[in-house]
Amino acid sequence: MHPTPPPNTLLADSPEVFEAESTRVACDGGGGALGHPLVWMEMGDSDFVECGYCDRRFVLKGRGDAAEVAAPGAHAPEDH
Repeated sequence: MHPTPPPNTLLADSPEVFEAESTRVACDGGGGALGHPLVWMEMGDSDFVECGYCDRRFVLKGRGDAAEVAAPGAHAPEDH
């Protein structure tokens, strides 16, 4: 679990930041040739989580009723 950085550095260290209304988020790095495998991450008690592949940071906007939030371009695998 990551400690929460000081407020003035929260957005400065990450290449891309997405606001999420849930503590569960998905990331695929934007898809396409520059993407990575789809990963789901849980913030837990923190108010943000960073993707281990691409360093995108997902910051909790507020605790809503949504169960999960995916970054643009992230798609769940199809069931066959």
